[in-house]
Amino acid sequence: MDWNLLITQLMNGLQLGLLLFLLASGLTLIFGIMDFINLSHGSFYMIGAYFCGSIVAYTGSFLLGIVIGLAGVFIVGALVEWFIARKLYREDHLDHVLVTFGLILIFDTLVHLLWGASGMAIPLPDILNGQLTLGELVLPTYRLLIIFAGLLVAAILYVLVSKTRLGMLIRAGASNRGMVEALGININRLFLVVFALGAAMAGLAGMLIAPITEASIGMGNDIIIIAFVVVIVGGIGSVKGAFYAALMIGLIDTMSRSYLDLLLQLAMPSNYAETAAPALSAMLVYILMAGVLAFRPQGLFPPAGMK
Repeated sequence: MDWNLLITQLMNGLQLGLLLFLLASGLTLIFGIMDFINLSHGSFYMIGAYFCGSIVAYTGSFLLGIVIGLAGVFIVGALVEWFIARKLYREDHLDHVLVTFGLILIFDTLVHLLWGASGMAIPLPDILNGQLTLGELVLPTYRLLIIFAGLLVAAILYVLVSKTRLGMLIRAGASNRGMVEALGININRLFLVVFALGAAMAGLAGMLIAPITEASIGMGNDIIIIAFVVVIVGGIGSVKGAFYAALMIGLIDTMSRSYLDLLLQLAMPSNYAETAAPALSAMLVYILMAGVLAFRPQGLFPPAGMK
């Protein structure tokens, strides 16, 4: 077995899982607390990538691009919540879907007008553009940074949700929104903070992946579908569920694309296995979601009060 290839694929799976967590954590809180379906959440992923790319091009500093880009996406998220989402909370889910789908088109058009139709490459500093060699293993430095950053954000989010007053309100809102309102909490302010934080985390995911894939129009429209799968599998409103489900789905998606054909060859001829493996690997995460919906519809790790 090629251990270097196996470790590389495991790293890719962890990277995908942690990027999905950054997207899904905000999405699950918005859905769990506000009961708001935000299809345009992936647009913050795209906006973050373009903000970061523009700042890096102007200043030459990738770190500054991340910091200023996060602030920019936070502000955009707050504005969207203030002027658009807030007016929809008491409306039907169909209204949420229609309006947020319209937001996708608006954001894509604005990016086209401001940055053009071609993608934006984001150069990395030399210190992040190399490789780390451990014996025979060769590990890309930047992918290690993405994994470390994702784990760090997960730890910070855990402390925020579990150990702070804001986190207490977030958990209470996810479990019993009506009680939070009855206790006199400024629910509009809570919603604004949660929505903007979710947007910022989605933007961070876009900033981290853009140096690998480049920033492009509509880059968040495909990954947001998988992010919704993560939310459903982990449990709506559960940050812990989003973390575990994102890692699970990231590893399943990556490893199945690399090794499912070898597994199928144990039961069928190799030409059939090579034909079936790509289609089946693309379906596995949706099969997992269907199984969760059938046998545990509240998700694998639902928030307290939903078990």
